[in-house]
Amino acid sequence: MFFISPLPQFYRPFGAAYASIFAVAAQGSEVLSDPILSSTSYLISFLQFTMIKPEERFMSEGQGYLGSSENPKTVTHCNVWDWDQLRMVKVIGTAKLFPPDEDVEVPILARFVDCLSLEVRAVTVDDGGLITEVSNDPEQDDTYFIGYLPFSTTESLYGCSIIQYSKLQELDRLGPGVAFKFNPIGKPRRLQMAWDELNLLKSLPPHLNIVPLDRVVLEDVESRVIGFTTKYIPGGTLDNSRQPFRFEWIQQLTQLVDFLNLELGIMHQDIAPRNLLIDPDTQILLLFDFDWAANGERNLLQGRDDIISVVFTLYEIITGDTSFTSIPHWDRNMETVQNMSEWTCNRELDSDVSTFRNFLNEWVTTRRSPGDMQRYLDAPNRPTWPGLPTPPDYSLPFELGTTVDGETNWVTGPRTRRTAVEKGQYIFHWERPSQSRSPLSSQPVLRAAKRQESITPLRNSRSNPERAMCES
Repeated sequence: MFFISPLPQFYRPFGAAYASIFAVAAQGSEVLSDPILSSTSYLISFLQFTMIKPEERFMSEGQGYLGSSENPKTVTHCNVWDWDQLRMVKVIGTAKLFPPDEDVEVPILARFVDCLSLEVRAVTVDDGGLITEVSNDPEQDDTYFIGYLPFSTTESLYGCSIIQYSKLQELDRLGPGVAFKFNPIGKPRRLQMAWDELNLLKSLPPHLNIVPLDRVVLEDVESRVIGFTTKYIPGGTLDNSRQPFRFEWIQQLTQLVDFLNLELGIMHQDIAPRNLLIDPDTQILLLFDFDWAANGERNLLQGRDDIISVVFTLYEIITGDTSFTSIPHWDRNMETVQNMSEWTCNRELDSDVSTFRNFLNEWVTTRRSPGDMQRYLDAPNRPTWPGLPTPPDYSLPFELGTTVDGETNWVTGPRTRRTAVEKGQYIFHWERPSQSRSPLSSQPVLRAAKRQESITPLRNSRSNPERAMCES
């Protein structure tokens, strides 16, 4: 459907987040010339206000071998997603260059991706990683087709303000790893998460500590829902250690969590410094990024309890220690940090560390009292919304192999973009020039090739993109 967020910590299970700052033009007026300073500035999302980090720019789907991976001459395909240009590039080589579990396709592509035309679908490299051929052939395009929902089919959103995509002017790009409010990758799980987040934000009652939904963004040709806007909050997130932290903000956070959990039956499931802002005008703490949120038992995940997240969030804010973010949520134990004799303070605080810790421990004790989970499940004002409508595009059948009798196998549902093109279906294109070529960038961008040691792409090997989508 539309937007969504990324992987836990560095990468998330369903893709990486991407955000852009936009100015919203008033009706009948020109796009604002200084949107960053204007009160009518909005963004598709808002996170850390930095360019995409080189080590977070690419996501690999792993290697696909057209033969034995043990034969060094076996032709090997590697699909790599570029979060900056918002496109997939297939890198073709041999098993000698792309052995299993080595993940060399990302640093190889990073060396020259900004020199490739946006029309290029695949590049072939020799065993030294040098380009021998480029291809614009659409048959090389394994990008997933996204059946964005026509606004007319989303009755639950009818009360929302809307804006056409053409009325947004891109001003800056933000990196992945946070609330991503448009989704250029069309896997079913992403679409479901996007639908739930948008409807949840629409359903939430106004709250001082929650960044609210602003407008639903529609593409201009068929009025399909492709994203949403929220009001621009300057200043960055609390993962910036230079931001002083007040005692009242942990009080606000725990009160907000109690409200979400026990009044609304909502578990945010991704509370972290990167998802917390401080409004510079009101000095109030704000929470955003609800794409992982659970509604009662629906989407409730082991280890993503908000109480646990608050403990690790406060610990990280005070100490600057991010080592626990590399541990899977289900393996984290909050008592590990609660029982530490000392939290080494690496941030300016307005109270002693002991004041923060004592308050936190008392709150945890209260929330961990018997029956707390049942109180969450029995919350009196739980919001509801309809299930994700089936995109009408997915009802059009397409060929996928043959049956055991040798007949054409016709299926419906998710498909690749090249299949959608063959069927004459409407496609919204996200591709755009890289930061280094874009007039938005005034500084040279650090090439990912210079940071090869820190690139850790998501791995998800597959041999048939359409079959993989059907199984997602």
